[in-house]
Amino acid sequence: MAKDRDGAEARLTQNPHAVREGREKTLEAAIGHQVRQLRKRQRMTGADLAAQTGLSVGMLSKIENGVISPSLATIQVLAHALGVPLVQLFSGFEEPRGAMHVKAGQALEIERAGTRAGHQYHLLGHIGSNASGVVVEPYLITLTTESDRFPTFQHEGIELLYMLEGRVSYRHGTQVYDLEPGDSLLFDADSPHGPQELKQLPARYLSLICYPQAR
Repeated sequence: MAKDRDGAEARLTQNPHAVREGREKTLEAAIGHQVRQLRKRQRMTGADLAAQTGLSVGMLSKIENGVISPSLATIQVLAHALGVPLVQLFSGFEEPRGAMHVKAGQALEIERAGTRAGHQYHLLGHIGSNASGVVVEPYLITLTTESDRFPTFQHEGIELLYMLEGRVSYRHGTQVYDLEPGDSLLFDADSPHGPQELKQLPARYLSLICYPQAR
């Protein structure tokens, strides 16, 4: 059982199985859907909204059906008439979401600070700028009998280790953890950390580093 669970359940409110309502694939359809839903929610007819915005009923109908792409000025007028922030009219748009599939044995071997110690770092995937505002770097790290001792690491973000093979003593701050297959370690990466003793080699573990995108 996890050691630090006091109050954890109250904080973990995101449902991993939840599915959002269906989103529109085009921006025009998303805007039209939002305008129609907000108008109906406020018990306004198309003629009512058209009169408030200065648009024709026919033009409003085309906007609501996603037939035309309204100008930013028109979107602003509609948002004002509906009493919502302008950005809310874009909320139903399904932005492209990235995915990257790396076949077994095809992960990119890269050089990081630890590679100078003879360690192998294989990057398992990368997604650049995304709507979440978070960057995730997933690595498969292999330590062999040729691996040297090295200074501890220290960098921004949160890191998760999952042990696959071998045994190592892993330091985080002033604490040392004995990691063996199936063990995980989640920690604030701004504190000094790294393998302290290689007890059973070869050792392999997954390292997932999460940090905010550069602004």
